[in-house]
Amino acid sequence: MLTSKNNNDTVEVSVASERAEAIGGVLIAFFAALMAIAQMVNGELEEEMMIAHNKVVNYSSWYQSKSIKESLKESELDYLSALLESGMVVEEKKAVIIKKINVVQDQIEKYGAEKIEILLGSKQVGEANWIQDLDGEMGNITGVKEWEKLADKYDNATKKFDLGMLFFQISIVLGAVCIIIYDNPKLQKTFIVIMVICGILGIMMSSYGYSLAP
Repeated sequence: MLTSKNNNDTVEVSVASERAEAIGGVLIAFFAALMAIAQMVNGELEEEMMIAHNKVVNYSSWYQSKSIKESLKESELDYLSALLESGMVVEEKKAVIIKKINVVQDQIEKYGAEKIEILLGSKQVGEANWIQDLDGEMGNITGVKEWEKLADKYDNATKKFDLGMLFFQISIVLGAVCIIIYDNPKLQKTFIVIMVICGILGIMMSSYGYSLAP
């Protein structure tokens, strides 16, 4: 009788172990597929983030070049104004200097308006204030501030995806351990539960990261 009972227990353990191994194998394949999808999406987001960071650098350089030109024109304006006020300009030439001063003032205002549009973006300044073209078209400037916000959003999204993939990796490791310890069904069930929890956390973090992406 004892031998029969022991044989039955052994069979039950074997069946439970095989069932746990099967479940673990299926879950490993499922979470591995989800992790592959998350990696693909995260790769695209990281690429967009790099583009945004490069745009921040490029547009900041563009903004600085406008600032340098504006400063040069301000220096020129100061020189012309001082020259006019010094009395060194003969009466016949004053009209020429005044005309030049007006031109320089217009250029300073133009550079100032261009700087604002490059910094904030065409949408933010409004169509009435469009002054800087991009490839010959007006109203297409995405400002430095807008690129910075986009870069931050992509950065936050990729961080959440990285965390999600970490949970997927943990769940896959737990699934592998579950298959290895085939002689302990109870422990296998524990690992399967933890594996599912980690997988769900991976799904949640990846979904959250996707929702944060612009």
